[in-house]
Amino acid sequence: MAPTDLRTIIRSGLLSFPVTPFDGDDKFNANAFAAHLEWLSPHKIAGLIVAGGTGELFSLTPSEVVEVVKTARAAQPDQPVIAGCGYGTRMACDMAQGIEAAGGDGILLLPHYLIGAPQDGIEAHIRAVCKSTNMGVIVYNRGQSVVSAETLARLAEDCPNLIGFKDGTGDIDTVKRITVGLGDRLAYVGGMPTHELFAQAYRGAGVDTYSSAVFNFVPETALAFHAAFVAGDDATCDEMLRDFYYPFAKIRDRKTGYAVSAIKAGVALRGFDTGPVRSPLTDLTGEERDLMRDLIQGRK
Repeated sequence: MAPTDLRTIIRSGLLSFPVTPFDGDDKFNANAFAAHLEWLSPHKIAGLIVAGGTGELFSLTPSEVVEVVKTARAAQPDQPVIAGCGYGTRMACDMAQGIEAAGGDGILLLPHYLIGAPQDGIEAHIRAVCKSTNMGVIVYNRGQSVVSAETLARLAEDCPNLIGFKDGTGDIDTVKRITVGLGDRLAYVGGMPTHELFAQAYRGAGVDTYSSAVFNFVPETALAFHAAFVAGDDATCDEMLRDFYYPFAKIRDRKTGYAVSAIKAGVALRGFDTGPVRSPLTDLTGEERDLMRDLIQGRK
């Protein structure tokens, strides 16, 4: 898929952020992953972001990321497949090329590994990854990798396949500077944990779409919120925040890492064999799973 076509599609709707299931031997469970994607397939979205933050990229080997992409491509042949990519520059370039060879349409470039870096270093890192692949690249501001508006403008000028910017920092000032400065050059994606909690605020900063983790286990709820968000129906959004999203966040906030673990628990409660999260994350307790079960009871 041409990067410009992917950019257009990303703008058209909600993005899915599926979990990565593991089997009893702690290996990627391709059959369970495909079954989950098949269950989600009747619901219209703009694309899949596999092996991302919710998909535990930080716990996957590069070869596992490739297998995730291959499985997603086979299970959803007509769906844009974007894969998480990250770590140091050489590894990120190799991962991008592996994702492209596996049939991926784009990458979500997550933070480089471990250390902080100056803007010129982050700029060199992103430029190298963009030049290593023909796929569309979405830069994800999060953690220790935060690109400035000025740096992103230079990269957008130099890298035609840089098609998107995703924010997970909550720095609305930088987000607004980027959307105002670059206009329709990029697609803008909300990337805060459980982004529905922040979607209305980000809309005011020019971010008109986002990736939804709860889509994994309550797809109709996620799409209903997105439809209200797109329509500017803040009353419906607020009602759904009160009835579902804030109670979910209360469970999620019980322990660091539950932004992933609670999503995986929700998928398991829908009847899918997800396996546990990989360390250093931990799974929900039995009591917390019961709270999740009560929350999603009757939802679709």
